[in-house]
Amino acid sequence: MLGQIMSRNIAFQGEPGAFSHAAVQSLYPRDKALPCLTFEDTIGAVQSGGADLAVVPIENSLYGRIADIHHLLPESGLFITGEHFQPIRMALLGLPGATLEEIRTVQSLSVALGQCRRFIAGHKFAKVNAVDTAGSAREISERGDPSCAAIASVLAGKIYGLKVLAENIEDADHNTTRFLIMSAKPVNAKPDGAAVKTTFVFRVRNVPAALYKAMGGFATNGVNMTKLESYMVGGNFTATQFYADIEGHPDDRAVALAMEELGFFTDYLKVLGVYPAARIDK
Repeated sequence: MLGQIMSRNIAFQGEPGAFSHAAVQSLYPRDKALPCLTFEDTIGAVQSGGADLAVVPIENSLYGRIADIHHLLPESGLFITGEHFQPIRMALLGLPGATLEEIRTVQSLSVALGQCRRFIAGHKFAKVNAVDTAGSAREISERGDPSCAAIASVLAGKIYGLKVLAENIEDADHNTTRFLIMSAKPVNAKPDGAAVKTTFVFRVRNVPAALYKAMGGFATNGVNMTKLESYMVGGNFTATQFYADIEGHPDDRAVALAMEELGFFTDYLKVLGVYPAARIDK
């Protein structure tokens, strides 16, 4: 039909109902969410053209970075085109007709169980560690035992026909995951004065104080670096790669000068994306 808008495929890692799925729905409610088994599969879906975009978690406010992504992104050939902060709200999900008083066992990803420690202890539930949150919701639905519940998203409850027995049961209400939107082609934000982030990876030269000198350009030019993390490359203890986020656009004079100075002390530098900075909703 002429004028019809074709929906896109948006890849995410996990089963339907995962928090990554919820992030996709928040960002692209009219598009098709494409579940993938692993992060490699998620990135591969965009590389192969099976998905238009990928939405991948990069870090969590409670548990820090998602390590696999830092290793995969630089070599993926994909580009960061945006970011999204997804509040993580845990729900206790049971079978239709079940009540909170009936629950004896709760199942979820170990991280999710840890985030709801006070709630679980207060109700004296037995804990069962599982592979993920959405998979736990599916298994509870399939098992059919009214004494068993899952901790997962409200979305997972809707998908697997479970009843929400309690909402917002996480210990920390600031629990938030930062997601990156990945594309096969770069879509750089415009240098129009709006809030922009630039993400890049680099390796410093093997000279004394190289990292200190490389970072000096950002300090002297007043560029705010919001993230700097190191990780080994190829199992080599002497080849450390750094992943960095800064506030600003490469066309900004201060950023351009800082990046130029960075180049003097690096033997590898790759910009992964220049994209609008997202707002964190409390």
